[in-house]
Amino acid sequence: MTTLTISAACLIDDADRLLLVRKRNTQSFMLPGGKAEPGEPPITALLRELQEELNLILPPAALQLLGRFHAAAANEPNTWIDASVFQAYLPHSVSAAAELEELRWLAPGDELPATLAPLLREHVLSRLWPAA
Repeated sequence: MTTLTISAACLIDDADRLLLVRKRNTQSFMLPGGKAEPGEPPITALLRELQEELNLILPPAALQLLGRFHAAAANEPNTWIDASVFQAYLPHSVSAAAELEELRWLAPGDELPATLAPLLREHVLSRLWPAA
């Protein structure tokens, strides 16, 4: 088994919806973010990935650590992720860039898509919306 170190963001809009992304040629919806470079701090990796994937520039102070989680990778067989997950409110709309093919919004109480990444389904949503 391989383990990838990633950083991801729960980006919330003013309607309390969570932004999900789907990468090109994949089926799973996940949080925006990605793999850290060797020695790269989690928040630095996340800020770089958000700029690459969403053309989103946030100050580090806008991100709060939600937690660190281990889960099966959504799109890579025999792989686990060690994920540092942060939370931030979106200051404006974003659009898909780089390897992203689709953006989708998930609101508290919505039916969960069958294609939701394990990290979200098993760990993040219950921390983000405990009462949902």
